Amino acid sequence: MIGRPAPVVLPPSLRVGLGLTAAFAALLVAVLGIRYADEGGPGTVDARIRAVVDGAGPSWRYVALAVDASGEPAGAATLVVAAVTGCLLLRRPRAAVFVVAGVGIAVGTTTLLKHLVGRTIHGGHLSYPSGHTAFATALALAVAMLATRHRGRDGLGSGTTAGTLLVLAAGLVAGAAMGWAQVALGAHYPTDVLGGWCTALAVVPATAWLVDRMADVGRREHRRRHAG
Repeated sequence: MIGRPAPVVLPPSLRVGLGLTAAFAALLVAVLGIRYADEGGPGTVDARIRAVVDGAGPSWRYVALAVDASGEPAGAATLVVAAVTGCLLLRRPRAAVFVVAGVGIAVGTTTLLKHLVGRTIHGGHLSYPSGHTAFATALALAVAMLATRHRGRDGLGSGTTAGTLLVLAAGLVAGAAMGWAQVALGAHYPTDVLGGWCTALAVVPATAWLVDRMADVGRREHRRRHAG
């Protein structure tokens, strides 16, 4: 006996809005990558933003370090495990796969792009796009998408516009917090942060669609075998 199909991770109400956002974000990642390819210093926009961030005061450095720690291997792993555990407790294995895949592919994409673009900071460290920012944004987007889908059963946050805005707002807050920390600590240029944020916006919806697609194919194959 085959049970009911698992809930999708990219509901129809989010597909158009997040799809258009992903396409625009991917274009911006490419444009910024071409603009700053093989450079080793800040651009005009970078210099202006860094001047504002540097004026925040030394006490904020501790806050920036704490935020940055959540994107380091130990902190990132803890957050991902917590999200996956929540999905499994709710009996949503597809959602758990999505969280791991969405975050992993987003971070992996930034690593690949760093080598392709070749922008450096501090004498040779690859900087574009920011992997920390991509991680924070991707995790926030994934969790928000799943929360929107779950709450949608009760008619909360299930509307096309409301759901899309909720997901994008979560990604914006997480990306802005991590991005600020990276700039404040001098680990990235502001445009690196923007590139990392956009990378997550481009990758996570596509990953959600792929996870749903693969799950549907697997379910059809399972039915075919049982029917035979």
